[in-house]
Amino acid sequence: MATISEGLGAIDLVSAVDEGAPLLGQQYEDRGQPRRNETFPDGQAFQDVPSPYWAGETSPLLLPWWKRPSVLWLLPPFVLFTMAFGGSMVPKINLILTMICRQYLSDKAVQNPNFQFMPVIMGADNPQCQTPEIQALVARFSLLYNLVTGLLAAFTSPRLGELSDRYGRVRIIALATSGLLLSEVITVVAASRPDTVSVNWLLFGSMLDGIAGSFIAAIALTHSYAADCTPPERRSEVFGYFHGVLFTGIAAGPILAGYLVKATGTLLSVFYASLACHLVFLSVLLLVVPESLSPHRQMAAREKHRAAKETASPRSIGRALRKANVFAPLRVFYPTGEGTKSAVRRNLLLLAAVDATMFGVAMGTGSIIVLYGEFMFGWGNFESSVFMSVVSTSRVSALLILLPLINRLCRPRPDPARPRRPGSDRLDLIIIRVAVAFDTLGYLGYALALKGKVFMLSGAIAAIGGIGSPTLQSGLTKHVAPDRTGQILGAVGLLHALARVVSPTALNLIYSLTVGKATPTVFFLLTGTFCLAFVLSWFIKPHVSLDGPDRDDVQGEEGVARPVYAD
Repeated sequence: MATISEGLGAIDLVSAVDEGAPLLGQQYEDRGQPRRNETFPDGQAFQDVPSPYWAGETSPLLLPWWKRPSVLWLLPPFVLFTMAFGGSMVPKINLILTMICRQYLSDKAVQNPNFQFMPVIMGADNPQCQTPEIQALVARFSLLYNLVTGLLAAFTSPRLGELSDRYGRVRIIALATSGLLLSEVITVVAASRPDTVSVNWLLFGSMLDGIAGSFIAAIALTHSYAADCTPPERRSEVFGYFHGVLFTGIAAGPILAGYLVKATGTLLSVFYASLACHLVFLSVLLLVVPESLSPHRQMAAREKHRAAKETASPRSIGRALRKANVFAPLRVFYPTGEGTKSAVRRNLLLLAAVDATMFGVAMGTGSIIVLYGEFMFGWGNFESSVFMSVVSTSRVSALLILLPLINRLCRPRPDPARPRRPGSDRLDLIIIRVAVAFDTLGYLGYALALKGKVFMLSGAIAAIGGIGSPTLQSGLTKHVAPDRTGQILGAVGLLHALARVVSPTALNLIYSLTVGKATPTVFFLLTGTFCLAFVLSWFIKPHVSLDGPDRDDVQGEEGVARPVYAD
């Protein structure tokens, strides 16, 4: 037996060696046969062993611990990444407000020489900026800013996911992070010279961020990395860690940013700190984090992509238009051809639909919930802050404590001697249904709450539903071959990017039309949406996955590759 580190745990494998295999092996034509030792041009030996347990990664033999891929390499720097993202959100809004306000008042003074105004100080209250005209300009600019980032990210995120299948996760995560880094550089320049730099430069920063995939692509790619080095039955747990770290960073970032502004007396310090966090994250990615995809899988994916291009139809205008179609990556949720099944298509579509619904509601209701509490219960900043703290604590506790406990206590320990059944298991489906039920109860509570404490309790209940998202995304990866992980999570990123644009716009419109008349309407509509998602979740079937040439070492068959490390 040889023991290897896999994700956050260790598993035992039976070693078996067979000499003389070709470089790429016969992974599709000779399925059921064990893969073999391989040597790459750099002299690094790779060993594959037969195991019906998990069609996981092919990894270097005799690698030292600091070169073995693990989510533990990515989680600590990911905290900095999420705190930088969360901490700069409010200061960036204030920066936009300051720059637009200065420009508006200056233009007004040019038109009317008798017009006088108080200086606009960055980070101050600036009551002269709290006018309907300036607020409307800021709202329109913020909408345009988010549209540019969201639409560009919707186009690039799935393509980055596909590239990561062929060229490795780490370098593509670094590429996605570089967009945020460049955007922060532009923000620092704008914040340090607000009198000479136009606010439109921030739009250019949002364009660079969107072209690189933005925050959405970075999250999808980190999940792809985690999927590479985590057994399927633990993926929802590990994805939950990333979601927990994400919400921890988003919750802690603004608090730390507030203390930083108080200590330094300037809003600019937050942008410098955010820039430093992105630089550290990028440096750790390029210098420390080991690649999770072996040369074997990267080369196999490139060869497969090259063969697909050779068999594709000749270049034409129609083909170019299909390739430029922003929705084309969503075809991964409806695979056709040899080895595909209607059950797989149904599962993929339903998992993606429920996940997009949960993400879209979470993105679209953040500001509405706070505004509703202030309107209905007379909350001020203190009560709203307490509410957000309760919701964040409930969500993070569910992701970092409850979900791992459920997986450890309720999921049977895998038997390496028996083949693992493919697709989502029954525990995954139970977690998804329970999560949607908690969301449904929480949003119904929002709609029916007559007291602030009941509203706060409803928020804590809805937050527990956060365990559904990592389980849904891990379930998607279990339905496709390992060489499609980046592609399918990239398509999830496309849905998330679209939801990031559409959901807040639609929900804020509904709230603006019903507030003061039938104020809870938006929450009743969302309760109905979650009820529909709950019904749809019962049509997801356990233990189905692709079973054809696109499936690399199908579960339940002999010859699944596993990494082996020397003691």
